[in-house]
Amino acid sequence: MAEYNELYARASLYDIALGRDVSREIAFVQEAFRTLAGRPLGSILEIACGPGYHTRGFARLGVNATGLDLRPEMVAFARELARKNGVAAAWIAADMRDFRLPEPVDAIITMYDALDYLADQDDVIAHFRNVAANLKPDGVYILEFTHPHDTGFADYGSFRYEGVRDGVRVVIEWANNNPAYEPDTLVADVEVTLRVTEKGREQVFVDRARERMFTAPEIRALARLSGALRVVRTWGDFRLDRPLDSGPPPRKMILALRP
Repeated sequence: MAEYNELYARASLYDIALGRDVSREIAFVQEAFRTLAGRPLGSILEIACGPGYHTRGFARLGVNATGLDLRPEMVAFARELARKNGVAAAWIAADMRDFRLPEPVDAIITMYDALDYLADQDDVIAHFRNVAANLKPDGVYILEFTHPHDTGFADYGSFRYEGVRDGVRVVIEWANNNPAYEPDTLVADVEVTLRVTEKGREQVFVDRARERMFTAPEIRALARLSGALRVVRTWGDFRLDRPLDSGPPPRKMILALRP
């Protein structure tokens, strides 16, 4: 599994550039779960949680929330933010392909294209089986991706994120090497530049990882191959009434899977 070690090890800098309001996403997950399971959401796991935006948001609403990330630095940073905010949540440093919760949860979410780092199909299948093992029988797994219309086979696209906090300016330039997905693997070699400016001094960190592009039909096929999950719904944005289509922005590719 590929990851951006230079970027994700610097959790506080990541948070300055990419910190965002996820309340709309949280409300969508709650509504989607209620629609599919027929009951309120009581417990949730956020995989690849980073600074734990969703985990803390759910915990504030009284949901039993756990954040999981591969990077211990991210988990430590998220735990400290939760402590400062007076939010009670659990935190785990673990691989998304192999983890065990103390008890199964109602829902699991993987947001912000985090599944893209599983470049090998066998890793995705192992991940799906592991997710199912940690879900309740009527549980729901929600995956969020950039819409294929906005990051295509021939052109990955480029993305820029920036923020300033306490005199520190952070700019993250994503895919500045003009990557393209390899037609045989649907994997792209992506370069990310992290620029940090503080007291007039700039530091630059360059990172690379291999990312996979997923389509809805492929997720369906890999879920079936796992023998543990099946796709039950798709959406084109964080709205239950928005189908997965090629309509105008805002656009997402969101899938719900169940055991």
